[in-house]
Amino acid sequence: MNERILLADDDNSLRLVLSQALAKEGYQVRATSNVATLAKWVRDGEGDLVVSDVYMGEESVFDALPSLRTNRPDLPVIVMSGQSTVLTALSAAGVGAYDYLPKPFDLEDLVGAVKRALSRRPDAKARVAAATAEREERMPLIGRSAAMQEVYRILARVAATDLTVLIEGESGTGKERVARALHEFSRRKDGPFAPIGLAATPRDRVEALLFGASGAEEGLLAQAHRGTLFLDGVDDMPLDAQSRLLRVLEGTGDGKRPDVRIVAASTRNLNDLVEAGAFRADLLFRLNVVVIRLPPLRDRRDDIPDLARAFLIRVRREGLPEKTIDTSAIELLKAQDWPGNVRELENLLRRAAALCPEPIITAREIERELQSVRAPAPEVGPKGADTLEAVVRRRLKSEFADGAPAEGLYDRVLAEVERPLIELTLDATRGNQIRAAAILGINRNTLRKKIQVLGIRTGRSD
Repeated sequence: MNERILLADDDNSLRLVLSQALAKEGYQVRATSNVATLAKWVRDGEGDLVVSDVYMGEESVFDALPSLRTNRPDLPVIVMSGQSTVLTALSAAGVGAYDYLPKPFDLEDLVGAVKRALSRRPDAKARVAAATAEREERMPLIGRSAAMQEVYRILARVAATDLTVLIEGESGTGKERVARALHEFSRRKDGPFAPIGLAATPRDRVEALLFGASGAEEGLLAQAHRGTLFLDGVDDMPLDAQSRLLRVLEGTGDGKRPDVRIVAASTRNLNDLVEAGAFRADLLFRLNVVVIRLPPLRDRRDDIPDLARAFLIRVRREGLPEKTIDTSAIELLKAQDWPGNVRELENLLRRAAALCPEPIITAREIERELQSVRAPAPEVGPKGADTLEAVVRRRLKSEFADGAPAEGLYDRVLAEVERPLIELTLDATRGNQIRAAAILGINRNTLRKKIQVLGIRTGRSD
């Protein structure tokens, strides 16, 4: 072996024992008793892995790790501590440590952690892919598939115009991102971008929010002056509000039309709604001047590697641990149908980044996260034959049938209960999230967050 381990611990005896144990495994070991020396070695580019105690005298390695991780993001760090509290473990994770070992520990545990950490370091190809993801994450839209090229072609032609645009696509395909791109690359980019989620807005509040109410603040239509009004979920707009919007778009009594660009989005075919009497045909003619149809993720699987890596960059910037993803995980992601589309993919990677203890996400972690949200409900007997507790207990016994189950059991079990509970409640309320939240006894914002995290399809717009 050529790997060099930087070891830091102010206990001379323990430092000697650990040095000998690691040297016996074939590693080169350089040891110190203080944080300052360890930090200098890391800054100088030495070492392939760090094994460090938390506190050495008055110094804490936690104070040095953030800057060291900035300089050497691929350098794995294993933290040891005699103060084995939950705060110490959380602090280790918070500064990006690969693993945490509470003292005392078996030498085999340390050697095993070292081998895992060194075997999971990203190779040169992975580093190049990560650099590409850094650039693409900053783009308004991600993907180079043929399906997305058609989207880009239309965007390029209409962004600089004031033409009204209708964005069609399944829930989770990124309709609001397209709307924002239209705004940011238009001549109205210095004006406001005013979005309204019509599916999540109480029907009796839509007109007041859009057009304002007497004695109250002006509506979004006025707030979007010289900017863009984004009607997200226009297929859920009440007929009265449709009529009023149409009158406004056709001009007031003096024939003046608001100085605002309209971009609308729908998850359903508006022509079908017109035939059903749920949408005004004359308003549809006003909205679908230009139509952008977003492909579902299953029709652009070649974009999944770029999307996955970009999402991991995004969650890292939001404070989650830095992760990369290997080829096996990418292939498993590409094999899925993704009913929740890009949003479901992003939520899965958020969970993986938060829960995976390794710096590289593999197919095993992806499979675990997929099972946690897509596990089928257990079979039950006739109504009244079992209590819910009895059914859950039987289900849990299967997890322990072969010994200790895989990590993350708590989240997997909660997901198996939460997902059908929320889905059935939404079915019963025909997708009305306000009523569903009341039935469940939770806040509406909490319900919306759970729908997003679990990738639940509501039949509503983004």
